[in-house]
Amino acid sequence: MILKARHALASVALLALTASPVFAQQAPACGGDLGAFLQGVKAEAVAKGVPADVVDRALAGAAINEKVLSRDRAQGVFKQTFTEFSKRTVSKSRLDIGAQKMKEYADVFARAEKEFGVPAPVITAFWAMETDFGAVQGDFNTRDALVTLAHDCRRPEMFRPQLIAAIEMVQHGDLDPATTTGAWAGEIGQVQMLPEDIIAYGVDGDGDGHVNLKKSSPDAILTAAKFIQSLGFKAGQPAIQEVSVPEQLPWEKTGLQPGMKASDWFALGVKPRNGDTAFGNLEASLVLPQGRKGVAFLTYPNFNVYLEWNQSFIYTTSAAYFATRLGGAPTYEGGNPEQGLDDTGMKALQTKLQTLGHDVGKVDGILGSGTRAALQKEQLRLGRPADGWATLELLNSL
Repeated sequence: MILKARHALASVALLALTASPVFAQQAPACGGDLGAFLQGVKAEAVAKGVPADVVDRALAGAAINEKVLSRDRAQGVFKQTFTEFSKRTVSKSRLDIGAQKMKEYADVFARAEKEFGVPAPVITAFWAMETDFGAVQGDFNTRDALVTLAHDCRRPEMFRPQLIAAIEMVQHGDLDPATTTGAWAGEIGQVQMLPEDIIAYGVDGDGDGHVNLKKSSPDAILTAAKFIQSLGFKAGQPAIQEVSVPEQLPWEKTGLQPGMKASDWFALGVKPRNGDTAFGNLEASLVLPQGRKGVAFLTYPNFNVYLEWNQSFIYTTSAAYFATRLGGAPTYEGGNPEQGLDDTGMKALQTKLQTLGHDVGKVDGILGSGTRAALQKEQLRLGRPADGWATLELLNSL
């Protein structure tokens, strides 16, 4: 799992609280004796209005899960190409099941679109990508996972608020501290959401008085719709559109950068595969997951919602493409992309770009946004098409 970008924002209130001398005397903000740490968590939860006996029940038997720490330290990243990852995730089986789900829950999806402006294919794509429609939700005890990550001093500002929110869910009867399970990072249910977001955006879709994202598909569908709306989704607008590109373009303007409208790209010879140019007035980026010779997409403002959901470019592009397929679009035309670099080659390229003065972030073998931007600058300097795609020939030139 790659954490959603919006969850990287720390709670200012928590930082202020943990910085105070009084709180520091009560318990450490992270690390140290687990019992003392949990006492601090209890004090914070009680201060937010959760009854002390509820907090005691929520934290009874809480323990550190070393497997959670191991997953956190070795968090999976997407080193596959877009073609490899999308073909694996956007499978015929998933498309067929997705179509069945949209039919089975047609009334729920209609309500989701009416109330939150989010169409069924968008929700269904996330549902499939996250848990295979609820089949694979994770088997980590949610309470212990959040205790572990909040106690660990790597990102307590992210996970302590989630632990407090999980305790609030216990108060509401929506989480059982002993039996509720989910992802290693505390995400719960068929669409994998963290406790703070479940509390903020949870919708009781089946009318039982609770928000149960694990067992209730109507709850999961409507909660996902409300959450997606909160991320800025605009009803009636696309997120992504497959296009063909001409031989010559200002390639240095490609990638996830502002400054162009779809009509600007159309004027340069970029053509939507479906022929629809109705959204020419919207801002649009031309993204080339595997360079100018591979598949090409225009991404619109709604694509930012996918980036908010998950920070991985390959994941988000695949999820947005998945939604178009569920909406009736054909399989993309993959083109004939040049062979990319393997892990060793990518790390060598990133190291070389660093020596040339570029900030590529961590040398991790991932062709992320920082590496792509640096690569485009070097391609431009060398007089090559600046499409941000890393090849062995380019590495040798550098």
